Amino acid sequence: MSGEQANTQVLRVDGREIVVTSADKVLWPQDGLTKADLLDYYQAVAPVMLPYLRDHPVTLRVFPGGIDRPGHYRRDLPKDAPDWLPSATYRPASREGELHAPLIQDAAALLWYAERGALEFHMWLATADRQEQPDWAVFDLDPGDAVDFPAVLEAALLVRDALAAQGIDGYPKTSGGRGLHVFVPLEPIHDFASVRDWVRGIAAQLAEAHPDQIAVAARGTHEGERVTIDHAQNSVARNTAAPYTARGHPGAPVSAPVTWDEVADGAIRPDQFTLRTMPERIQQLGDLWASARNAPQRLPG
Repeated sequence: MSGEQANTQVLRVDGREIVVTSADKVLWPQDGLTKADLLDYYQAVAPVMLPYLRDHPVTLRVFPGGIDRPGHYRRDLPKDAPDWLPSATYRPASREGELHAPLIQDAAALLWYAERGALEFHMWLATADRQEQPDWAVFDLDPGDAVDFPAVLEAALLVRDALAAQGIDGYPKTSGGRGLHVFVPLEPIHDFASVRDWVRGIAAQLAEAHPDQIAVAARGTHEGERVTIDHAQNSVARNTAAPYTARGHPGAPVSAPVTWDEVADGAIRPDQFTLRTMPERIQQLGDLWASARNAPQRLPG
């Protein structure tokens, strides 16, 4: 959006009209960033973000009053959603009945949810039509409270090398918090149990070889002085912060794809990728994961 921020505006995106109310509502008080800034950001990054979201059900993290007020997760389509917003039907293991998970197929859907206070978009690792066969695996590197970010970078390099030893390519990104994610593009031919066991096996090998650095997720992942590799994300209907999603933390960080050279150089900080800085980085570097989307892999063995 540009120009004067009126109380109500209309965005025209993909042939749809998105009614924007309270565009000047402050969502990140410490940073002075508003709903208009959030919408500007998602308009800017939609071309590189949508390929990851498309066809993958999402969970939204909604902060209608800004990040200084409690947010909540939304896993089902809002009752007042317009007819043109698609969803994916699934049966959650924790309750009876069906839910209709949002699908983000285009920029109009992305902006409709953002206008409603969805700051964060967390994607399933499988598509709506193959919910039990993931097309991504994730190594979720979660630092203990006493762990600094350089130690997380070192742990990510250990994951990279373990994958390379199996002939597998991984792709790193910041989580938008204190951690890193290493994503692995997969052919959707393996079930989640196989993928989860594979991730846990690599994590266990690294924990055994580097017991002072690496732990395998058991209960609390923020405890201690090690980096925990959480394999449980590799499950049906579990979700992980999507590439380029904003996060509801002070500083307005985003989940940013990075290169292995940046990881190895130790030249990155989680707070350098933000709502303000990420669009320019994309202009300069493009989508660093573009090749991953066209290079699905099979688990070894």
